[in-house]
Amino acid sequence: MTPFRSIRWRLQFWHGLLLAAVLGGFAVTGVRLRRTEIYHDADQQLEARLGPVAQMVRPPRPPRPPGLPPGPGGPAPVPAAPPTVRHESSLPPEAGRMFDGSSGHDYYFIAWDRNGVELARSESTPADEPPPDGAEEEPQARMRGTRRELGRLLPSGQWVLVGCDLSRELGDLTRFGWLLTGVGTVVFAGGLAGGWWITGRALHPLVEISATAGHIARGDLAQRIPTEEMDDELGELAGVLNETFDRLEANFARQARFTADASHELRTPITVILTQTQAVLARERSPEEYRASLAACERAAQRMRHLIESLLTLARLDSGDSAARRETCDLAAIAGDSVELLRPLADEAKITVKLELAPAACPGNPDRLGQVATNLVANAIHHNRPGGTVNVSAGRRDGRVFLEVADTGPGIAAEDLPHIYERFYRADKARAGAAGRTGLGLAITQAIVDAHGGTLEVSSELGRGSVFTATFPAAEV
Repeated sequence: MTPFRSIRWRLQFWHGLLLAAVLGGFAVTGVRLRRTEIYHDADQQLEARLGPVAQMVRPPRPPRPPGLPPGPGGPAPVPAAPPTVRHESSLPPEAGRMFDGSSGHDYYFIAWDRNGVELARSESTPADEPPPDGAEEEPQARMRGTRRELGRLLPSGQWVLVGCDLSRELGDLTRFGWLLTGVGTVVFAGGLAGGWWITGRALHPLVEISATAGHIARGDLAQRIPTEEMDDELGELAGVLNETFDRLEANFARQARFTADASHELRTPITVILTQTQAVLARERSPEEYRASLAACERAAQRMRHLIESLLTLARLDSGDSAARRETCDLAAIAGDSVELLRPLADEAKITVKLELAPAACPGNPDRLGQVATNLVANAIHHNRPGGTVNVSAGRRDGRVFLEVADTGPGIAAEDLPHIYERFYRADKARAGAAGRTGLGLAITQAIVDAHGGTLEVSSELGRGSVFTATFPAAEV
């Protein structure tokens, strides 16, 4: 399996991608926030130094001769002296200390008049300092290399710029970024390792399920998925699969037993036919001997035919073709017809059949429901004592219709009750195959009842008989 076809690798890929995005976003955001903080602090310091410099470079108003009123006819003002470049020594002492390096930073300033003539500068001002382009009345901050600068255009037309060197802060910011990168790399590697371990542990049950399914596919039907360490959704899935494997194993075992039993049941009549035909063909026989052999072959063939018809019925029921024709029918009338059909068999065995039938309308296939009633009544007659009684009742109860067949036979042992609906199972081993019975009657009955959405229950007591009760949904009135 290629890595990208593996669930574990795909989970790891998306986990790593998400982790990298989170860590990268955290690192970038941290660096940007720290840089913004550095710029903000520097701008505050520059703003505090911009005012004193602006006061220093503002030109004084020209003096007027005393005694002359101002007016258009008066003499022209005396021109101011040409500007000279001033330094931080020209600032008041408290303002001069802002640029003497005592604060731990190299602050500098420079000023120009409206014609670009330099008016003032500090000793630490870079020699190639250009005026701030597009300076406005509001302070405008900019970065030049590692220097942060703040410029303002004064109302009198002068340009003032103050700045400081942020090399140390930007170096610290670079180291902070590398630190975040290193920590993020360690966290990323640890996250990948942890994710690999977690996904491996989470997907381990799937490995167990796959391995167990492989063993079962190779024929080891006894294998089951271990669920001791699974207490999540996969544990529930493993439990459902184990139940499925249990049913699968039981079905395979039942199928193998069914095949063996069917082979055994067919082998007996075939053996009878072969024996009879070989015997009559060995030498000339009298007409009576031929007739007796043919009669034996006919009985064996009839038994084989009955078995094959039962097997075909079960095959149709297993395939879902159980009630192709559905209509509203009276279960009581069907039970009465079945009893009349089997009355000669009951008279021959000296069995008394009593009826207690009330209208019991239900949706279903009358032919299939007739098989249910016939099989249950025939079974009660067959497994009864001479002179016994069979009670057949039908009607409505608790919103459903029921058919109940009770006999006074020897009953069924408790250990046999769970198996009586299995194919070819006979509780009375001594009577196996007697009277041409195949051991498929109750299996067919159970399949028909299930197909009609009903239930088939049995209660039995040794020495006192058995009671079979089939219930079905009632027809809507």
